[in-house]
Amino acid sequence: MTRDINRTGRIPFETDHGRCEENMQTSTIRKFHGEPTNREENVTHARRNHSQNGRIRPITVSRRYQDLRGLDRANRERRRVTFHGVNDSGLVLLTFTLCIFGLMMLFSTSSYNAALQYGDSAYFLKHQAGSVVAGLLLMVVLSRFPDYHLLAHFAIPAYLGSLALILMVIPFGYSSHGAKRWIRIAGMSVQPAEVAKVAMILFLAALICKMRQRICKGRGFWFFLATPLLPCALIYKVTQNLSSAAIVFGITIVMLFVATPDYGRFLLFTVVAAGLGFAAIYYITKVADPSSSFRFARVLAWLHPEDYAREKHGSYQTLQSLYAIGSGGIFGKGPGESMQKTLLPEAQNDMIFSIICEEMGIFGGIALVLLFLMLLWRMMVIANNAPDLFGSLLVVGVMAHIAIQVILNIAVVTNTIPNTGITLPFISFGGSAVLIQLAEVGIVMNVARRIEYQR
Repeated sequence: MTRDINRTGRIPFETDHGRCEENMQTSTIRKFHGEPTNREENVTHARRNHSQNGRIRPITVSRRYQDLRGLDRANRERRRVTFHGVNDSGLVLLTFTLCIFGLMMLFSTSSYNAALQYGDSAYFLKHQAGSVVAGLLLMVVLSRFPDYHLLAHFAIPAYLGSLALILMVIPFGYSSHGAKRWIRIAGMSVQPAEVAKVAMILFLAALICKMRQRICKGRGFWFFLATPLLPCALIYKVTQNLSSAAIVFGITIVMLFVATPDYGRFLLFTVVAAGLGFAAIYYITKVADPSSSFRFARVLAWLHPEDYAREKHGSYQTLQSLYAIGSGGIFGKGPGESMQKTLLPEAQNDMIFSIICEEMGIFGGIALVLLFLMLLWRMMVIANNAPDLFGSLLVVGVMAHIAIQVILNIAVVTNTIPNTGITLPFISFGGSAVLIQLAEVGIVMNVARRIEYQR
């Protein structure tokens, strides 16, 4: 068999599938792999690659590409260590710290009212501790799940199941604090709106990955934007929980923002939403009758808290919250020394941040906010380094859920927005809420375990 070297330095090779040619690499690459550098040596080197049947074994393009990548790595870094299946210790530590801090502040906030109502100062602490322990176990189980991609198979069942749970509130739900939002499953109180949040994250992540080509198109974008409308409508109509409906819709907006390269639609959506918000405020303050809806009364109480302090749906809770924050000063009165918890209704729930500021001061409030920021930053790092789009969207959805609730809760406590029932993640009393939040952290940990870390 005749083998000639042409003027370009290429050596023709003959394989089982016929004749093919392979570009010779530069002399630097050949030296790196121990290959000859001149044309005569190339012929000799090619002859060494004869197989047993007498045919020449080609050096494939894939092998050459891998060699180039190997050379590039060798030149850029001397040592590379890859870890598989390693838990994110920072995420674990931050989550555990928030849970322990939440239990401590919950006991300090609720001990007085628990002793009066139930005769046990640790009543709320015991219930919350049980939910935290169960949530931590669920977090570990989900973090050790064989592969988070298997969760995509549960996306549609989780979505439909969350809708069914919301509808079950109508015949089987029970009221608490004037709202019918809970059902009992196996002796445990469950708020279907919390289940809908994590179900929406899972469903939307799987849907975007399956139909990613349509999201960049106009109709496709609006289709994805309409996916949360059904659960949001059911949450609002069945449970009368506008805040949870807004959180579900907010999670969708953030996930679409990350998955969509065209930001013009989001700018248009933001302008339209801001315009509708200002129009609604103008209508409530100038045209509507405040007595026709308690939400109208809350908007007026937000704008003029001093004038609606004694109204049924007025600003009494907001004013007590502001008094608590103001009386705490810089370093607070000390753990368990707050006075506003005896006057603030349900201080262990939505308004627990104000008691934290009263007992630990502005310093304690800022420290808690920094813990949340560190947690969100850690999730952002995991999302940026996730192995694929599905994992990244899962982490983004969880991050959006926690961030939205933290922002809205602190905004309500400081009277930045009208009063609404939004708990502080990992801190406020609520068994189903903390269980779902810890489960979400477990999913994030599972994604983090699939990341290749380098040093």
